[in-house]
Amino acid sequence: MTLLVLLVLISWQVAVDGPLLGVDTAVRDAVRQVRGALHSTLLNHLGVALSDLGGGVPAVPVLLGCAGLAAWLARRDGRPRWWIPVPVAVAAAVAIPLLVVPAKAWFARPGPFGLPLAADQWGWYPSGHTATSAIAYGTAALLLARVLPSSRARQVGWATVLLCAGVGTGLVWSDFHWLLDVLASWCLSGLLLLGLHRLLPRLDLR
Repeated sequence: MTLLVLLVLISWQVAVDGPLLGVDTAVRDAVRQVRGALHSTLLNHLGVALSDLGGGVPAVPVLLGCAGLAAWLARRDGRPRWWIPVPVAVAAAVAIPLLVVPAKAWFARPGPFGLPLAADQWGWYPSGHTATSAIAYGTAALLLARVLPSSRARQVGWATVLLCAGVGTGLVWSDFHWLLDVLASWCLSGLLLLGLHRLLPRLDLR
C-alpha cells in the first residue's frame, strides 16, 4: 500500500507540475555542486557505469540466464514444474517496456538539463533504466531464491538491492534522471515484484 500511495503521489505531482518537484531541483543542484567540488573523473565514470547496468543489455540477458539456472536447479531437484522460471522471466522482460514506455509518453517530462523534449523522445518519467534493473534483477533474485539454500538466497537478495540502488544513484549522479523518476520506478517495480513473490509459490516453485 505504501508503494502504491507513493507512486500515485509522485505521478500526480509530475502531472500537475506540483511543489514536490522542488525536491528534484534541490537534489539536482546539490549533486551538481558536490560533483563539481570533487571533480572526480573516477566517480563520474562509476556513475555512468552503474547507470548502464540498468539498460536492457545486460539486465535482460542476466534475467534470462538466471531463469535458466533456476530451471536447471529445479529439474535437478526433481521438481515437476521445473520449467516455470523461463516463462516467468520472459513475462517480466516483456512487462518492462509495456509498463514504462506508455507512462513516459503520457507524462512527457523533460530531463534534468531542462531542455524541451524532441519529437522522437518519450520523456524521463518514470526512469526506464531504474525499472529495467529493478524488475529484471529482482525477478532473477526471486527465481533463484526458490531453488537456492536460504543463506545463499539472502546473499543474492542483498546483492540485488545494492545493485539496483547503485543504478538509481548512478542515474541521479550523472544527471540522467530526476530523483523522483527513480523513486517512482522503484515503487512501480516493487509492486510488480511483490505480486510475483506471492504468485511463485502457487506455481509450485517452492
